[in-house]
Amino acid sequence: MFKRISLPFSIRWLLPVVLVLLFVAIVFWLPWQARQLESNERQEQLIADTLWVEQSIRFQLGRHEESLRGLANEIATGHPAPADVQQRMGRMLKNGAELKSVVQVDTKGRIVVASEGAPVSPTGSALLGPAALAAQDHARRTHSPVYAEPEPVGGDAAPETLKMDLLFPIYRGDQWIGSLVATFQLSSLLDEMVPWWFAQDNQISLLDRDDKVLARRSSAGPGHGVYTHKRALDLPGATITLMTDSVKSEPKLLPNLLVGSVIALSLALLWSLFALWGHISRRLAAEGELRQQMTFRTAMENSLVTGLRARDLEGRITYVNPAFCQMVGYPAEELIGRSPPMPYWAPDVMEEYQHRLANVLAGSITPEFETLFQRPDGTRIPVLVFEAPLVDKEGRHTGYMGSILDISDRKRMEELNRQHQEKLQASARLATMGEIASMLAHELNQPLAAISSYTTGALNILARGGDTAMLKPALEQAGSQAQRAGQIIRSVHEFVKNRESERQDVALQSMLDAILVLIELQARQHHVSLQIEIPESLPLVRADRMLIEQVLLNLTRNGIEAMGDVQPLKRVLRVVAESDPQAGMVVVQVIDNGHGIPQDVAERLFSPFFSTKAEGMGMGLNICRTAIEFHGGTLTHRDNPQGGTIFTFTLPVAGGAQ
Repeated sequence: MFKRISLPFSIRWLLPVVLVLLFVAIVFWLPWQARQLESNERQEQLIADTLWVEQSIRFQLGRHEESLRGLANEIATGHPAPADVQQRMGRMLKNGAELKSVVQVDTKGRIVVASEGAPVSPTGSALLGPAALAAQDHARRTHSPVYAEPEPVGGDAAPETLKMDLLFPIYRGDQWIGSLVATFQLSSLLDEMVPWWFAQDNQISLLDRDDKVLARRSSAGPGHGVYTHKRALDLPGATITLMTDSVKSEPKLLPNLLVGSVIALSLALLWSLFALWGHISRRLAAEGELRQQMTFRTAMENSLVTGLRARDLEGRITYVNPAFCQMVGYPAEELIGRSPPMPYWAPDVMEEYQHRLANVLAGSITPEFETLFQRPDGTRIPVLVFEAPLVDKEGRHTGYMGSILDISDRKRMEELNRQHQEKLQASARLATMGEIASMLAHELNQPLAAISSYTTGALNILARGGDTAMLKPALEQAGSQAQRAGQIIRSVHEFVKNRESERQDVALQSMLDAILVLIELQARQHHVSLQIEIPESLPLVRADRMLIEQVLLNLTRNGIEAMGDVQPLKRVLRVVAESDPQAGMVVVQVIDNGHGIPQDVAERLFSPFFSTKAEGMGMGLNICRTAIEFHGGTLTHRDNPQGGTIFTFTLPVAGGAQ
């Protein structure tokens, strides 16, 4: 059962107080927000309507431009009668009341044809103001129609008298022969183009580049300046802006909306109070369960012998458990929040720490690795570290969690096992020498007996006072036999002496040469022919000479002894080596033509202390397999199709070369 924890009264009722305050705020905010929404809707509707009016004006002006283009093309391609041109101009005036006159002028500005009511100067020239003349020059240079900036009619600058000219150049080929001048009255442009329903709600104005009113239509009175929008007419040569100003004022607050909001929020407040009571009860229960789980987790972490360490993305320590603190000898207070370098890093492997930390911060972690930690008293402990990313509930990478094992005991056991293996290998080498001691004695007796004979003969020659020149051959033969005996003794000494295990790049042929005297000694004893097939191009191997020499001697000795019962002509022992570039290994085979290995013996062949020899220790092949696997290779055997057995082992190529 969980113990219920009572919260203070002020904390328990904090949420209802907050809800009441929120309710009051919503009471004031909701009507204001409704007014804002309505205001935004009115503004958006005004913008849409203004855009529609602007498009209508541009469409109507575009129709007039097309009519003028057609008339200009007829004048340029032929010589229509002035009456026909004037008739066309009259039809254009009837199609749009905003178009007040159309005039054709020549290059000197003299009127060629004019519509009815067109203003004419006493000299017969068109009444073109400065803006119209500038627009005519621009149209002549660009070969395209240009609108002139609005100008007053007859010097009267009232908005209702302002006009705007459209200058359309006429070209016959590349020759400019004059222009068509269409005059629009801006006030009529608004009266004709703006629909009545839009004019009832808005004041519509045309403004120049300085925002001065050129024309205005205000059927429903002046605008209030609350909802306004400007839209440029985009006329080539003239800068005119269409501005709309709504006659509507800001919307007022709606009383019915306020009352509805109060009722809805009151009901919501009552419901939230009941829901709050249930939520508080469930939260208290959840907090109790969470507290119990945290207590259980803390007790579990404190009982672990595995060190736990968490780091953030910057490498700072964010958590350690007691086991980790005991392992490194520092309290948690000194470690949490600490940035690299850490106090427990050993000085001689500092570079390794820095390199691994850089890889971790770059997002590349090593899931498992061994390293050294150093305690404040200088004690160094080997550790095995397992590290994995920390991911929060939203899937974001927040750091790294590591578990650390003290592997001091394992390292001591590995060292003891290594020493035991070295002693066992030394014992096996001595046992091998003991087993071939009789052959060594026989092999040494021959050179020693020869040395004795040659020295006795030399002494006899000296005693008789014979020719001293006869001493030289005798002494040379004695020296040769002494070298032979010395080579045998050195081979035995090199094979049985204790050496530190050391891997090096070495040629297989050199290792075989070091024990070749011992192999040949056994081969002669059993009348076995020895064939060595090692190519000169065979790459070096990465190996410990002492171990591989022992493997070669054991395998060749077993092969020689296995052929003791076969015919002398079939007693051939082959040592064959070749390279396997794909695997990066050198493959060595020791092939005999002996009696082979029975199935029941083959199953236990590599087991410790199993031997088919009465005087054997039963450790030779087991040591051979251990030595080869130590180098990362394999030792196997199979039947020889010609009779006998083929033992095969592999060694890695030096430097990973193929």
